Amino acid sequence: MIAAAGALPWRRRRGALQVALVHRPRYGDWSWAKGKLDPAEEWPVAAVREVFEETGFHVRLGRTLPTSEYTVPDQGGQPTTKECRYWAAEVVGGDGALVNEIDEVAWLEVPTAMTRLSYARDHDQLRALERADRAGTLTTWPLLMIRHARARSRPGWAASDPLRPLNPRGRERAKALIPILAAYGVSRVVTSPSVRCLDTVLPYAVAAGKRARLKSGLSEEGFAEQPDRAPYHLTRLLERGHAAVVCSHGPVLPVLLEQLSAITDSNESQAVVALSQAAHTGMGKGEAVVVHLVGTGDQARVVDVERYAAP
Repeated sequence: MIAAAGALPWRRRRGALQVALVHRPRYGDWSWAKGKLDPAEEWPVAAVREVFEETGFHVRLGRTLPTSEYTVPDQGGQPTTKECRYWAAEVVGGDGALVNEIDEVAWLEVPTAMTRLSYARDHDQLRALERADRAGTLTTWPLLMIRHARARSRPGWAASDPLRPLNPRGRERAKALIPILAAYGVSRVVTSPSVRCLDTVLPYAVAAGKRARLKSGLSEEGFAEQPDRAPYHLTRLLERGHAAVVCSHGPVLPVLLEQLSAITDSNESQAVVALSQAAHTGMGKGEAVVVHLVGTGDQARVVDVERYAAP
């Protein structure tokens, strides 16, 4: 299988929803900005990179859109399946300078874009984006729940458990999380003060110039003493509605995931299932669960969920 990723940048002009299409002179077609994953690259990271390379725009990913699967020839000329995953995306920067294989980017209203697209399979993403817009669930904000990456083993650590650091695999995962968190525009970093949690998200905080906020209620010890503090911290994040990451521990995260499951939009059955599975089977070390929400406070509700396990 050939793995690819892309996004549909969208905006409003005079109240009308517009999307950005790209024209490839090599094929003479109009389609979405997309491209193949680099080796070991995560899907959302590839989507953001490809959009920039083909449009000159930096984007922040929103909710997922339908995946396309179709047959293409491989390097040897044999038919193979290409899977391309898509996201809705908002432009957050860039000058729009074309730098890679594209000679034109067109911002079009939905009816015009539908007729301009060269491939029927690309209609699926546009229809889904339009449905989300009509439902009021296109403008979302992300909350990433992360279990700390792999750490030194408990039996082999003589000092206090909260001081137990990441092992080499854990440090590699922490580094790999930087572009994932950046793809969703995370602006607030909240973590258990335990070293293995802090060091999982600190590389991103440093790279993004953000302050890591330590919350003892998210630690194993703090959760055991005051089980209501972790849900309180999550409630505060829901009130703010800022793109955020929460890093905590295996015993704590199921409670937070259940809290999010309780506010999941009833129309989003896949999101309900994803949160329920993560809560009941547990998250792997270094795993990120991306929760897309609309609204804040008592009006906040989950409309989409993604999961990215550590290798």
